[in-house]
Amino acid sequence: MAKPVVLIAEELSPATVEALGPDFDVRSVDGTDRPALLAALSEAQAVLVRSATQIDAEAIAAAPNLKVVARAGVGLDNVDTKAATTAGVMVVNAPTSNIISAAELTVGHILSLARHIPAAHAALAQGQWKRSKYTGVELYEKTVGIIGLGRIGALITARLQAFGVDVVAYDPYVTPARAQQLGVTLLSLDDLLATADFVTIHMPKTPETTGMIGLEQMKAMKKTAFVVNVARGGLIDEDGLYEALTTGEIAGAGLDVFVSEPPVDQKLLGLENVVVTPHLGASTDEAQEKAGVSVARSVRLALGGELVPDAVNVAGGVIDPYVRPGIPLVEKIGQVFSGLADSPLTSVDVEVRGDLVEYDVSVLKLAALKGIFTNIVSESVSYVNAPLLAEQRGITVRLLTDPASDEYRNVITLRGSLSDGSQISVSGTLTGTKQVEKIVEINGYDVEVPLAAHHIVMVYGDRPGIVAVYGREFGDAGINIAGMQIARRSAGGQALSVLTIDSPAPDDLVEKVRVAIDAQLLREIDITL
Repeated sequence: MAKPVVLIAEELSPATVEALGPDFDVRSVDGTDRPALLAALSEAQAVLVRSATQIDAEAIAAAPNLKVVARAGVGLDNVDTKAATTAGVMVVNAPTSNIISAAELTVGHILSLARHIPAAHAALAQGQWKRSKYTGVELYEKTVGIIGLGRIGALITARLQAFGVDVVAYDPYVTPARAQQLGVTLLSLDDLLATADFVTIHMPKTPETTGMIGLEQMKAMKKTAFVVNVARGGLIDEDGLYEALTTGEIAGAGLDVFVSEPPVDQKLLGLENVVVTPHLGASTDEAQEKAGVSVARSVRLALGGELVPDAVNVAGGVIDPYVRPGIPLVEKIGQVFSGLADSPLTSVDVEVRGDLVEYDVSVLKLAALKGIFTNIVSESVSYVNAPLLAEQRGITVRLLTDPASDEYRNVITLRGSLSDGSQISVSGTLTGTKQVEKIVEINGYDVEVPLAAHHIVMVYGDRPGIVAVYGREFGDAGINIAGMQIARRSAGGQALSVLTIDSPAPDDLVEKVRVAIDAQLLREIDITL
């Protein structure tokens, strides 16, 4: 069997290839050579890129087998995530690979501004001994304002506190308890700007945050204050910054990122009170290796059909270890659920009951949809395109939670309405120390059946001799019944029987058994385990 093709379109560390392992056909191409890239993508299941390779709609259309695009870094400006999602292609990046490098560079810019290190070096390299000109300031007992107290902001805080600074922060999504844990005082943006001796910004670039530090904000800062941007170009308005620097509104700035890269407008680069670097936030050997290894692991998960926590176009985010075992369970329940449907689905409720509801269980809705569509659509189903498949078919999907679970610690139920007005339901749980996957309810009948590759589900009138009839038919056909459970609501009413069989049953045998026992429902359900 041919190995999946993984295409590396830019130079990555040897550790990246090592992390992929021996299970893939790893090929290389120059991602900036467009014709070569498009030709190589025709056989690729995965492509790994950095920032130079453009994976746009054209590239995705040229890759009919593509399942995952992996960006060995944080930004995704060179990947058309919308086109990838429409095509059912997962997009992953390495969101934490550069956080230490970015934090350290930020501290480097702050120190460089405080002590004029780049300018003093340049002067001395030219033979000029100007000690008095480059008198700086200590960080000790200064106030550093951090705009955006996320992972990088927290790392900067920890490093700067060793200098004896006071750290204040503006972040509307950070709780006072978290700030207290970090040793940070939360302030409004206006108060932070007025208080801080150094301001460093660590926000995502959105329409709301673009230009959030402009001339007006810099006029509110101390005239002795410095501003640093190692996050995203455009968070600080460059025209406003130039005016603030040249008119003495602030003392200086440290910039690693720019609106255009390389900068088209060179005016900021020539100012003596500006320290600039060419977007070096992630440019360390360690960050590059972490990014490559991280996305290589994500590619392995994606091509193995597993959910990838770092996928940017899959809802669910980081999955708690307590929730993770429920993902394959729900996928399999979804396959049973769709196998019982006689007409198209119009709505699906994913009901989670028990201790699980204390965690983020949104991933279980994705798992349910992936399972439901796995055996009923022709295209490849992934966690990425499963919601799109539901939307295209007009299926309403809800996630419902309830902490109460009477019989089991946790139960997950898929309940759906069909276009013919009927309803179906399937429930499952994990039991025991081995977390055995079991079906515990089908259409209101209580059962407890370990999930296996092949099941027969039957509903028929409860009467003597029925088990002997279908037992004989399957036995005569050489189909071994490995397990069986019968449930009924009342004696003489309808009964539901679930068989576990060791091999698939031919369609003609299934029909023969249905007629022999006059079953209202008889369905073979094969599950991809």
